[in-house]
Amino acid sequence: MHNKIPLSESIISIDLKTTFSSIDIGVVAEFEKSLEAYYEGKKSVLALNSGTSAIHLALILSGVAEGDEVLCQSLTYVATINPIIYQNATPVFIDSENDTWNMCPIQLERAIKDRILKGKKPKAIIFVHLYGMPAKIEEIVRISRKYNIPLIEDAAEALGATYKGRKCGSFGDFAILSFNNNKIVSTLGGGALICNTAKEKEKAFFYATQAKEKESHYEHTKIGYNYRMNSLGALIGITQLKELKNYIRKRRTINDFYKAYFINFKEIYFLKEPSSDFVSNHWLSCILIKVKDVETKKLKLLTFLKNNHIEARFLWKPMHLQPVFKDFPFYGAEVAENLFLHGLCLPSGSTLNKNDLIRISECIKKFL
Repeated sequence: MHNKIPLSESIISIDLKTTFSSIDIGVVAEFEKSLEAYYEGKKSVLALNSGTSAIHLALILSGVAEGDEVLCQSLTYVATINPIIYQNATPVFIDSENDTWNMCPIQLERAIKDRILKGKKPKAIIFVHLYGMPAKIEEIVRISRKYNIPLIEDAAEALGATYKGRKCGSFGDFAILSFNNNKIVSTLGGGALICNTAKEKEKAFFYATQAKEKESHYEHTKIGYNYRMNSLGALIGITQLKELKNYIRKRRTINDFYKAYFINFKEIYFLKEPSSDFVSNHWLSCILIKVKDVETKKLKLLTFLKNNHIEARFLWKPMHLQPVFKDFPFYGAEVAENLFLHGLCLPSGSTLNKNDLIRISECIKKFL
């Protein structure tokens, strides 16, 4: 029997004896310094317990409050959207565009104009670098500046990806990272908030540590949260970050293998960089399957792979199609919906070897 091939597995090697003897209260700050060094000292980074926490804090620091509207990418994971609800604000969903599968700048500006006409200027924009593919950043940044709306960059899936040589996570007024177990760099659960100033980081730290005022006793004038990263996670993160280039090379090699293997398959289309300006980390290698009765056949392919001990999954179901968000505004056509209908994520973990890739590819070939 074949071993199970997971969708996305990180390489984590821990010497427990050395690890636990090395932990001290300063290790979280050390991990933050490592991340700040990755961003060339131009950012202030706060290590947190999840990317979701980072988005929540970014919304708070952007002034999003009850009754406000936040423009957000529809084709994403629900963790991008939930913090908007935590703030009792309203998500306004924006469709994708076909090149990067990310937020469509045209629909974004259309939504802003329409919300302003309705007397409700949006308080923030959240865009995502989906599956490690950089969004059309210049256009989105230009629109956010034109209308003076704070920009939150969800780079949870895009650590190591770049646009015109500049690292994803460095474009927004705030940005976030995720170090969940399936990410390229894992801290066994964790995230980070990327701020432009040390003052913003200090304010985020205040909210992330139960909003304790600077008094000799426990004084609280605002609601705070228990959002800080733990020391063990930070220690793992320091080691993991040193291997980032190696992990990215592995994921890009996996993507190259798939593209070469299926080059003559007219039924399969890959998510690709639109130009040399875009460099994806290829966190996940994603395909579109263009066949008749695609919904049924895609489900059968997923089942076929599962029966062969290979884990794959559908693309994210667009948030505007989710029952819990069905009553919120949406601007766009059917791009995100069609991507979800035709899309599949292939196994892409850093632990995969060539034999694994051949097994996966031949299994898909056999099904087709």
